[in-house]
Amino acid sequence: MAGSTFSVFGADIRIKGDVTASADLHIDGHVEGDVTCTALVQGESSEIVGAVKAESARLSGTVRGTIAVRDLVVLKSARIHGDVHYDALTIEQGAQVDGRFAPRAAGEDATVVSLAAS
Repeated sequence: MAGSTFSVFGADIRIKGDVTASADLHIDGHVEGDVTCTALVQGESSEIVGAVKAESARLSGTVRGTIAVRDLVVLKSARIHGDVHYDALTIEQGAQVDGRFAPRAAGEDATVVSLAAS
């Protein structure tokens, strides 16, 4: 893979089922199913209902499900409902996360965190 390949799901797209991409993925629409890709960029108005697995993710919409990402950025408009497993984590002030955070290697050492910064 050259690293320049990406797929875009526009705001008008609604997918019911799992999504697997060997490329980078930009989601502005609604996905009901698990999302697995190399790098994920999620738009503010998008919603993912299912697990997210990626090397890197930049989330700014709603995610309802477990997230397992090596390098995770949660932007201020993000609303996450589910457990988050990460290697590196950045959360902007204003993001809302309702779930447990745990480094991916730690497994059971999850601490419950509920953020509602304004």
